[in-house]
Amino acid sequence: MPVQLPTHPSLTHIRTFSHTCTLLAKSTKQRLAFEHAAVPPYPYKPSAIYKQSNFGLYGLQKIRFGNQVSEKNEIKTRRYWRPNVHFKRLWSESLDQFVRVRVTTRVLRTMDKSGGLDEYLLGDKARRIKELGMGGWKLRWRIMQTDKVKERFRKQREALGLPPIDESAQMSLEDATKRAIEDMDGALGEGELTEVEEGVGEEWAKFMEEQPQPPKEDKVVV
Repeated sequence: MPVQLPTHPSLTHIRTFSHTCTLLAKSTKQRLAFEHAAVPPYPYKPSAIYKQSNFGLYGLQKIRFGNQVSEKNEIKTRRYWRPNVHFKRLWSESLDQFVRVRVTTRVLRTMDKSGGLDEYLLGDKARRIKELGMGGWKLRWRIMQTDKVKERFRKQREALGLPPIDESAQMSLEDATKRAIEDMDGALGEGELTEVEEGVGEEWAKFMEEQPQPPKEDKVVV
């Protein structure tokens, strides 16, 4: 057997391998507050049970629990089923680039029926909006800011006989969202392969520094 060298007591608490900076390793609530600072508020609350579904397209899928029953003695053993999640490169016609996103196989089948990523994200039913989650809601807002989707909505308003949107109000709205679009495009990347969940950097660190820190309590040694 290989001989294990003794470890110094002062180094036992140090993690030997990590890719995450301690300044950027924050909670899910703080990360969502940073990434959705310029995005309209999501009508449904973020998932507090299965938190990783807030950064992908999961379609309301969560970890399911049940029993595994033996055939002979019918002994029940607790088990669980995780969603079938994959990293996929999906083409967005409005963004004209690939988007790499964490998505389940059920959502992929729904996308095939809908006609692609953009059609799935632009669904207007309440069920679809709830399926998107926080990650899908953020990507949906980014797609709606493109010229292709705006032209599509303009034609729909004309077909329904609705008046056009006020240009002055539209210009003020565009000025307010221009910086947010640039920040999100920078987070998605300039290449054909982009990340929906990547958004950390200098702005993240600045955001975390501005957050109020709880006061430190003095320890009393008896």
